[in-house]
Amino acid sequence: MKQLKIYLLGLVLVLAACSQNRSDAQTFRRSTAGAEPKDLRGLAVATFAGGCFWCTEEIFEELRGVRQVVSGYAGGPEKNPTYEQVSSGQTGHAESIQVYYDPKQISYQTLLDVFFLAGHDPTTLNRQGPDAGRQYRSVAFYRTPQEKQLIEATIKRVDASKHYAAPIVTQVVPFQQFWPAEDYHQGYYRLHPDNPYIQSVSTPKIEKFRKAFKDQLNTQ
Repeated sequence: MKQLKIYLLGLVLVLAACSQNRSDAQTFRRSTAGAEPKDLRGLAVATFAGGCFWCTEEIFEELRGVRQVVSGYAGGPEKNPTYEQVSSGQTGHAESIQVYYDPKQISYQTLLDVFFLAGHDPTTLNRQGPDAGRQYRSVAFYRTPQEKQLIEATIKRVDASKHYAAPIVTQVVPFQQFWPAEDYHQGYYRLHPDNPYIQSVSTPKIEKFRKAFKDQLNTQ
C-alpha cells in the first residue's frame, strides 16, 4: 500500500508538471501574423538578421514592449525579392526581421542583448545551425550613429565576456530597405507548431531564449 501511495503521488506530480509545460508552451500561442502597425506613433524600429526568420520573429515577439515583428528581407540591392530568390542565395538579402517597439517599455540595448546573447549564434559565418548560405548571415542594421555605437560596444562586451568560444562575426551595416516576406511566413512559428523544422530547430532556440530572458517576457 505504501508503495502504491508513493507511485500515485509521483504520477500526480508528473501530470502537474506536464500540465504546466503545456500551459507555458501555450502562453505565446496567439497568432502574430501581420504587417507593420498602422499607427507608428511612439514606436521605434530595429532591424536584425539572424538566420531563419521563423525563429527570430518569435523570439522578439515574446518581449515585453515589442508591438509587432515582421519577417522579411534586407541587406541586398534587389527590389521586392521573393522567398525563392532569397533562399537560392543568389541575392544580397538575408532573412531578416523588423521590430516595432515602445522605447518607454524596452530599450534598444535590451534588443541588442537578446539578439547577441540568445536570439541566434553570432559567431557562425553565413550559417545558423543546419541553414547555410549568405541569406542566413548575422547582421545588425543601424539607423543612427548612436545605434552603431551601441551595436559595436555590445559586440565588444560579449566577446570580452567569452560568452561564446569564437568571436562574433555579425555585420554592422547601415539600414537601407526592408522588404516584408510573403504573408505565409508571418507568425509562422505560432501557426505551425507541428512543423518538423519548428520542433527540431526553432523550439530549442526559443526555449533557451525564454530561460535567459524570463524577466523580459510578455505573458499577457
